[in-house]
Amino acid sequence: MENHNHINTTVNHLFREESGKMVAVLIKIFGAENIELAEDVVQDALVKALETWKYRGMPDNPRAWLYRTAKNKAIDIIRRNKHSTLIDFSDPKKQLLTSNYTLNATMNNYWQENHIKDDFLAMMYACCHPNISQENQITFILKSLCGFSTKEVAKSFLTSEDTISKRLYRTKEYFRKHKIKPTIPGPDAIATKTSTVLSAIYLLFNEGYNSTHADQLIRKDLIEQAMLLCKSLLSSERTQLPEVYALMALLCFHAARIQSRTTPDGELILLHKQDRKIWDKALIAKGEEYLNKAAFGNMISTFHLEAAIAYEHCNAKKYQDTNWVSILSYYDLLLKIGYDPIVFLNRCLVILELDGPVKALEALERVKENKVLQQYYVYHATLGEIQQRLGDHAKAITYYQTAIKLTQSKQEQKFLKDKIAKLLN
Repeated sequence: MENHNHINTTVNHLFREESGKMVAVLIKIFGAENIELAEDVVQDALVKALETWKYRGMPDNPRAWLYRTAKNKAIDIIRRNKHSTLIDFSDPKKQLLTSNYTLNATMNNYWQENHIKDDFLAMMYACCHPNISQENQITFILKSLCGFSTKEVAKSFLTSEDTISKRLYRTKEYFRKHKIKPTIPGPDAIATKTSTVLSAIYLLFNEGYNSTHADQLIRKDLIEQAMLLCKSLLSSERTQLPEVYALMALLCFHAARIQSRTTPDGELILLHKQDRKIWDKALIAKGEEYLNKAAFGNMISTFHLEAAIAYEHCNAKKYQDTNWVSILSYYDLLLKIGYDPIVFLNRCLVILELDGPVKALEALERVKENKVLQQYYVYHATLGEIQQRLGDHAKAITYYQTAIKLTQSKQEQKFLKDKIAKLLN
């Protein structure tokens, strides 16, 4: 049983790391009109891995085993459909797939490491087509290229699973109808399209940092994948942009504090109670290095400002030393770039620290009708904290109870239940 659990863990980890790359390669082979076919091949390879490895043991190179299995499945599909209209073989490179003499060599070429890397980046940029809404772009990247479940994507957007399913369907239909060919954009378009790719990476990181899974608050596999994706952009001269460095800095600052966010039993620890001695100093230093590298160009992105906020938290030796004035100014700049209800809520939390509960409540009154915040547990938890500090324990408990209903995280639920219990004693 222990060995089977290890295999399940390994396959799930591989799924997060490699499924998007395999999907990208297979979409290049089958065409963007056959996205579901590419996803099915990857899923089949993962299922076969689970079934085979449980009885024969883990191969020496699990990643290569998966790639080979997906490649062989793709060869079978090509052979069965080389005379059908399922796959468009009009491209000269793809025509080589229709001959038994050149099929294997051509297929092997698709699965070379440098091609896999480029195809994955190209597919991410293809998802950012200007005629696809930004929400649909990011949804598709997270679901098809990052191995997210529909439920996980829904939390990232603070919306329902049904809404996400509809977005995925519309996006796939657009790819199919227009036969979009994944390519890495040229210099004129790369900055605009990279911002959407960065948003997807950040959402992926946030899912790892504060997971939808009820039994797991932090998912290091997703955090690592998000950081690898961002590093992959920095590994190409074409995508070494200021905002990419800024996001990488932000991810480093957040990741540096992971170990202090929960107790050994998995209970949530808020920032003011975290043990700063166990923060990863090397990762914080790396974040500073990336933030310094982000200081070029003539624009400040949201990632620059968020990284600056995260830096202030990491730079404070103890919670009382936090430079809340600077952090408030960064939030003000973020809201000038574009209004976001979550940013506004975070700003209210800073006001709570600087000016107290009365001023924070006055600020939150301005967004009490916001539908996004009404479905966000942190909004109600914040109102509960404010009412608790104002001495109205009945109202605080009501807000905490609402917050509990809006989160599926056992850690967050327990944290809020403990707050209620203390108020009742």
